[in-house]
Amino acid sequence: MNVLDRVLGCLLGGAIGDALGAPIEFQSLREIRRAYGEEGVSDYVTDWRGKAGLITDDTQMTLFTVEGLLTDGGSAAVEAVRAAYLRWLDTQDHKTPPPASLPHHTGRLREESWLYSRRAPGNACLSGLHRPFPGPAAWGEPGPVNPDSKGCGTVMRSAPFGLLAALAHQAPADSGERAVREAFELSAVCAQITHGHPTGYLAAGAFAAIIAQLMASEALEPAVRRTLALLATYPGHEETTAALHAAMELAAKGQPGPEAIESLGGAWVAEEALAIGVYCALAEPEADRALLLSVNHSGDSDSTGSVCGNLVGALYGRDALPAAWLRPLEGRETIERLAAELVATPG
Repeated sequence: MNVLDRVLGCLLGGAIGDALGAPIEFQSLREIRRAYGEEGVSDYVTDWRGKAGLITDDTQMTLFTVEGLLTDGGSAAVEAVRAAYLRWLDTQDHKTPPPASLPHHTGRLREESWLYSRRAPGNACLSGLHRPFPGPAAWGEPGPVNPDSKGCGTVMRSAPFGLLAALAHQAPADSGERAVREAFELSAVCAQITHGHPTGYLAAGAFAAIIAQLMASEALEPAVRRTLALLATYPGHEETTAALHAAMELAAKGQPGPEAIESLGGAWVAEEALAIGVYCALAEPEADRALLLSVNHSGDSDSTGSVCGNLVGALYGRDALPAAWLRPLEGRETIERLAAELVATPG
């Protein structure tokens, strides 16, 4: 499997999980089963607009994360990512691209009309971008923006940090360790742009660290264990660590199902979304089954689908994703373009 296969798998897989879960995001498991049968959804279903295969803010923000990293993945990466998020904010506040009168009004994504659509964006993501970001807090301390918020909006957008770090360090021998730590720290710092609770930003860092390892052909369980060891070196890690341990222990028991998922929480907060995504990817060794497991529960189905999709896509590559879910996926051409640009970016 080549690098582009994994990058495409990660980004497309996340979008598929997002689109599968979006129409049932606010439904209870009982409501899902009443509407779609005991197994829940098994394919895209139409939303209240009568459309299927549509992505949400999870994928929107992931794409703008990629664009920000493509603009500058180096020392100015945090500023570049925040500027990209401000462009995403424009797509939530306007119906068409506003005049290019501000420095952040650059980039191809802001010109794509299909992105100008509100898809239930998180309140912390919106409010955080209306505030200045003076820089990150010391590890384990509340960040300067929304210091009490640890919503899953940090995790669902953070896979690209793992992708970029892995691509930048494909050699030499110590590249793996450096890539994982760089992915962790840049993701955690950029999470503080909108969410200041330590669990919120450390969970985002952990997710990016896992993705970086999967890009290097590591299996998921050892990638999670290595991430747990890294997490333990940062103050404030306890909630994220506990959630990941619970996910691994649950996956080891077998018998995956919605009731097991719900023992991990509702995924409205970062550590729960990460834990559920990891659990589903561990519990089901096939991408399609993992994705369906990840959305059929009472909770934030699009975010858990997105996180699980990023994981299984990076793990198994694009070809493991069902063609029937790729064909109608909203934004597929844009996702594929950004994946190719990311792979082509010099390390």
